[in-house]
Amino acid sequence: MKAIHTLIASAALVSMAGAQTLSIKGSDTLGAKLVPQLAEAFKAAGNKGVKFEIAAEGSTTAFPALANGTAQIGMSSRKVKDDERTFCRTKGVYIKEHPICHDMLCVIVNKNSPVSSLTKAQVAKIFTGQIKDWSEIGGAPGPISIYTRNTSSGTYKDWQKLAMGGRDYPSTSLKMAGNEQIAQEVAKNKNGIGYVGLAYSKTPGTKAITIDGLEPVAANAKNYAYARLCYLYAPDKPTAEAQAFLDFVKSPAGQTIVQKVGFIPN
Repeated sequence: MKAIHTLIASAALVSMAGAQTLSIKGSDTLGAKLVPQLAEAFKAAGNKGVKFEIAAEGSTTAFPALANGTAQIGMSSRKVKDDERTFCRTKGVYIKEHPICHDMLCVIVNKNSPVSSLTKAQVAKIFTGQIKDWSEIGGAPGPISIYTRNTSSGTYKDWQKLAMGGRDYPSTSLKMAGNEQIAQEVAKNKNGIGYVGLAYSKTPGTKAITIDGLEPVAANAKNYAYARLCYLYAPDKPTAEAQAFLDFVKSPAGQTIVQKVGFIPN
């Protein structure tokens, strides 16, 4: 009940303040689908006076934007780094972490690939360039085309940590701006492989494969190899509209949208 009262009170503050712009920057994983749908639902819930500016250019971009005041909320598919938090602090911005959902990084291949399952060890060898041809892991002969996120992406770094033991990607890997771009390329390339968030794992032309026998579905989140938390970050004293939006995202209504989009409620 207290949470509901807080949500209503925050929304009232936004309504009284008149038209406000809420700038949200950072993760493509969150910003391409989830946050825009949360924003629309927030406005439909009585906050029509709030205008959203959403820039989904990678988790790394969230923290400079918070530090320089060009964003009121930052989106990140990984935890803030110590140096990022310190940088914000040097600008007088003390950021607070808001876990909003769980995600699973899914390995996708072309829908026509005969490969339907891999082990964690095989995945590590593929994405570090040790396994170079599909025939080495039971696929049709052909060079493996690796699609990854770009270096500003939190997912790029999460994948290095979760799947690659911190090792480097091969120089032949192809860096994409977002989940959708990776999925589109894999759908076009019979030899393609990439990783995407759970919400993008059913892109036409691709298929998500099992890892050590586990399917990337919500029911397996606790045991799946590449599960992670996703976050929103905001100053410790956010604007009224930012606080109202954060409250909405964490409310039952917001978490219902989290699930509908394809993420796992927090």
